[in-house]
Amino acid sequence: MIYLDNAATTRPNEQAVLRASEAVSSIWYNPSALYEGGGLARKTIDSAREKLLLFAADSSAFELIFTSCGTEADNQAIFGAAKRGNFVTTAGEHAAVYACAQELKNRGVEVRYAPLRSDGSVDCEALLNLVDGNTSLVSVIHVNNETGAINPVAELAARIKQINPRTVFHSDGVQAFGKIPVRLTKHIDLYSVSAHKIGGLKGVGALIKRRSLSLSPYLYGGGQEGGKRSGTENVLGILAFSYSADSAFHALEENAKRVSFLREKLWNSLDKNIFFRLSSVSGTPYILSVSASGLKGEVLQRMLSDKGVYVGTGSACSSKRPHSRVMEACGHKKELLEGVLRLSFSAETTEEEIVEAARIINNVASRLQGRLK
Repeated sequence: MIYLDNAATTRPNEQAVLRASEAVSSIWYNPSALYEGGGLARKTIDSAREKLLLFAADSSAFELIFTSCGTEADNQAIFGAAKRGNFVTTAGEHAAVYACAQELKNRGVEVRYAPLRSDGSVDCEALLNLVDGNTSLVSVIHVNNETGAINPVAELAARIKQINPRTVFHSDGVQAFGKIPVRLTKHIDLYSVSAHKIGGLKGVGALIKRRSLSLSPYLYGGGQEGGKRSGTENVLGILAFSYSADSAFHALEENAKRVSFLREKLWNSLDKNIFFRLSSVSGTPYILSVSASGLKGEVLQRMLSDKGVYVGTGSACSSKRPHSRVMEACGHKKELLEGVLRLSFSAETTEEEIVEAARIINNVASRLQGRLK
């Protein structure tokens, strides 16, 4: 099996999970308990929290709130900050942000969408023109989860604060954290991350929040996470997240360079009479989106699966749509929209897998194309 759908989820880092499992075998207590075991679990969580935060931000200016996933982190950020005026976002957001925007419209909040360029990045000037004195929140995805385009979130946040210093700036960093350099600046207020995109376990994410920002809880209950996110913490998942992030960040540059080579090797090996490149060379090295013009991506995906090659056709969170709304927002024609494949990599992807995957993809696409003629 050749797995090229790492933007959807990654294989858990075995060493990270093993270390976390061994630790939890002796500190399995409820972190909110007042006895010694609970205190040990609490200290373990706080140590992991500090480590994860330092990978992306200054701990004196930011804090990290553990959540159940990146989607929950996005929801807490948006529903906690977009309570008045208008909410500005992009047409290229993950469903976790886009669906929140739709719900805000139902609640009477004005939502403004900035258009995309052909590679999936936001039109920065168009976005800035949407921001005014009544903008309560701006949310811009850091790395587009379908095309891999990287948005200049630090620059955008700074320029937005010049227009309206009271505007809160949020970024969905799920496809960026642990894959490209991330450093939160003084103008970024909220940043969402997820464990299972970098070898952690499903069921854990986090919202990084500027300490000076007041943000209402999204989940109420026992007052865990300093009263900012109730619910008993997932100690095993949090520890595995910390260990997998440690592995990812310590090899960040090396992994990115090697994966970039693999991405270009795969693209250069694909049949250009069939495939059209949708992803920019300047995007994240971990995502390559292409389209087989005249073919259907879902059919290709199933045929490739039968041959042992697992690929995506876009965001796994929006797989019920006939084609991707993000790709449509990029301005691509229908024949390209229907043939989209998202090929995404991890630090574990090998050159041998890329060579074999290219051979199989070309063969399957060629056979399907010939069958349809």
